[in-house]
Amino acid sequence: MEWDRIILALQVMAVDPAGVGGLWLRARSGALRDRVTNALTALPLPLARLHPGVSDEALYGGLDLSATLASGRPVRSRGVLARPAALILTMAERVPPGLSARLGQALDQGGACLIALDEAAEDGEGLPAGLAERLALFVDLDGLAWSESSDITLDASALDAARTRLPGVVLPKEAARALTVAAAELGITSLRAPLLAMAVARALAALAGRVTATESDVMQAAEMVYAQRALPLPSAEAKTPESPPPPSEPGEPEPSDDAPDAEAIPGEMMIEAVRAALPADLLAQLAAGRAARGAKGATGTGLARAGNRRGRPLPSRPGKPGAGMRIDLVGTLRAAAPWQPLRRRTAQSDAVLLVRGSDIRVKRFQETSDRVLIFAVDASGSAAFARLAEAKGAVELLLAAAYARRDHVALVAFRGTGAEVILPPTRSLVQTKRRLAGVPGGGGTPLAAGIKAALATAAQARARGLTPTIALLTDGRGNIALDGSPDRMQAEQEAMQLARTIRSCAFPAVVIDTANRPQTSLAQMAGAMGAAYVALPRADARRLSGVLGAALGD
Repeated sequence: MEWDRIILALQVMAVDPAGVGGLWLRARSGALRDRVTNALTALPLPLARLHPGVSDEALYGGLDLSATLASGRPVRSRGVLARPAALILTMAERVPPGLSARLGQALDQGGACLIALDEAAEDGEGLPAGLAERLALFVDLDGLAWSESSDITLDASALDAARTRLPGVVLPKEAARALTVAAAELGITSLRAPLLAMAVARALAALAGRVTATESDVMQAAEMVYAQRALPLPSAEAKTPESPPPPSEPGEPEPSDDAPDAEAIPGEMMIEAVRAALPADLLAQLAAGRAARGAKGATGTGLARAGNRRGRPLPSRPGKPGAGMRIDLVGTLRAAAPWQPLRRRTAQSDAVLLVRGSDIRVKRFQETSDRVLIFAVDASGSAAFARLAEAKGAVELLLAAAYARRDHVALVAFRGTGAEVILPPTRSLVQTKRRLAGVPGGGGTPLAAGIKAALATAAQARARGLTPTIALLTDGRGNIALDGSPDRMQAEQEAMQLARTIRSCAFPAVVIDTANRPQTSLAQMAGAMGAAYVALPRADARRLSGVLGAALGD
């Protein structure tokens, strides 16, 4: 039962929170998630809540301004990372890269564990990869009904006994090799995964009252740790026949078929057990999210620009007022506070506060620009109408939520001998439907012209202060050069050159391959473009919208 798996994951983390790293809890805020988080009180660590905007001062500590001014000497406050704690990170899907790196470093140092509350609503969202690979346990409450759950009560005395037993628990000598081989077979490249699986196996044995982990402990640990990390099954390849064993030397005994197998833990059974533990569509969702997050610049927001007027506050810096600069009063007082006793003695003054020019701090803000997603759609050939219908549906689905995200959408269609900007960047759903209606299709495939038009649209959008992302939707069979001549070789060379231009301009991009079979030439073009490559044969509007929305980090 799924709820029993969740309770077991909480018990494992309560036994060895630092060893397993923590828990990735994917669920929307609600009563069901509260049932799980309420059980975190059984952890042997104090709980500390964090949010994605937490400051470095809150993490590492800093100058306590009020205590410093009251005592006349520097008084520092302690940050949440100053002692081992169970860090509960809310809205984990919105964690910026800097905070992800800081929390990862804290987990590597040991002592702390992380409970990441991931409220992702769409495919492609989720916990940053740097944190996800450090957390052994994964729980997904989506699709779990309230009636299938119950109140969680963990036995404190049993957990205390398991913690006492844990340092003496040993693993079978073949466990490390079996877990490493299974991770490789499942497409898991991080070496942290087998180490975390071994920690979970030891915790499972300690919970069961054993001092030596069994085969079932190791296999169950593989299920719990590898499930959210596994990649889809690769295409079957012909296996190279094994060469016969070399003949034995005279006098050397022949190998016996009755010899015991060196690997007592069956790898194939472990791999099948891991895959059986997954929901039906989880592998596809995780793979799509990895491909989308692989798009260059896919951060989920527009381009960040530093300024001093508005936006998200940044740490203040030394400076002088004037030219639009605004003084950070708290930062200025914090910089001046440690020097007050010395300044009063040297200035022979009884002033309450002595401020120097070097103490002045000015405010800074980070402003993000609006985003624009530029569709470059292949409208050539017999399937043109189907591809245009898919693009139209995807544009309308994205625009339905564009008002809340403040996104723009543009559409470029290429067919015949050239390309046309059908829809300039807009957020108007009514205008989009009007402009998309009745777009013709057919003819050759001027792929280079389509890329060139998308590149020009992206450059214009950037000049207007927008952050563009290019989405190329094609089957990759370009056969019309930029001058309109039917020359396949020249068309491919021009398309590749324009793809490199997109990369040099640092435009985020994603290439959607709509051919019935993935095209090697399109994958190479995506590499030259610095773009994510996604093969979606016969993609409908909803799947296309999901992949492109994930490429934007939404």
